[in-house]
Amino acid sequence: MSLPPPILTLTGNLLAERTLEFADWTAGRTQRAGCESFQVGGKGINVAKMLQRLGVPTTALCFIGGASGTECTAWLNQRKFPCQAFPTRSPTRSGVVIRGGSQPETTFLGPDAPPDATAVRLCADYLDAQPSGQVLAICGSVPGWPSADFEPLRAALRRWMERGELVADTYGPPLAWLAAQPLALGKINAAELRTLFPAEPASAGTPELIKLAGRRGPVRRWVVTDGPGPVWFCDGTGEPVSLQPPPVKEVSPTGSGDVLLACVLDALFRRGLTLAQAVAGALPLAAANAAHPGIAEFPWP
Repeated sequence: MSLPPPILTLTGNLLAERTLEFADWTAGRTQRAGCESFQVGGKGINVAKMLQRLGVPTTALCFIGGASGTECTAWLNQRKFPCQAFPTRSPTRSGVVIRGGSQPETTFLGPDAPPDATAVRLCADYLDAQPSGQVLAICGSVPGWPSADFEPLRAALRRWMERGELVADTYGPPLAWLAAQPLALGKINAAELRTLFPAEPASAGTPELIKLAGRRGPVRRWVVTDGPGPVWFCDGTGEPVSLQPPPVKEVSPTGSGDVLLACVLDALFRRGLTLAQAVAGALPLAAANAAHPGIAEFPWP
């Protein structure tokens, strides 16, 4: 029996991320960290990390450039991380996570780094060369998306949807474009969902907006998160339904939505479960991620 194809993720805004840990820290003073670590971040990388943990073959697509990109490449190669990088002249975005003491975890991000036209074309060509029947998840922000440089990628994604499954977990201009396409699944948070319907009254809740999305656009399956609040979802055949994540003592919420998406992708597209089963199975793992530092590195609940 042939093995299912890998699930691909596309990170449009890779992150060279350094974490500084303190016994305690306060604003307005020189601080000295007790330890420092480096990791490669970005939503698609996070999703791929969790897919690997679930035993799912995966390839993370991304754009890498500059000295910060060189550091990312070394980190990925050292871990034999399944990755297809497209070189760009734009330096990879950098960021710093500050953790420890009585202060909440705080992340500082550098400027977004749009890939150049050549890198975008290489990504489009790679997608066109892939066999049919695969799943691709567009993850996180995609700086530069509205520009003409991205037309080859938009065209490749249209062709992809004719022969494979496309999933979106993004926001801003890419979300507006993708929500108008026949996606296999849209997974976003409640604030991002509201941006699709700016004319709707503030009193319209998440379930009402999900129903609007199903009536006005081609996407039938939605998963909408709201931090530690209920996760709403709709499989396109009935009313939106919600499930409450397990309560945890939050240590770091970063990446919990990415863990949830990876679990849902595995359940839907590889194990053939329903969307309700997929979300129910993903919630304990997403909550466990929020209860521990790091992403997809928590003890299995």
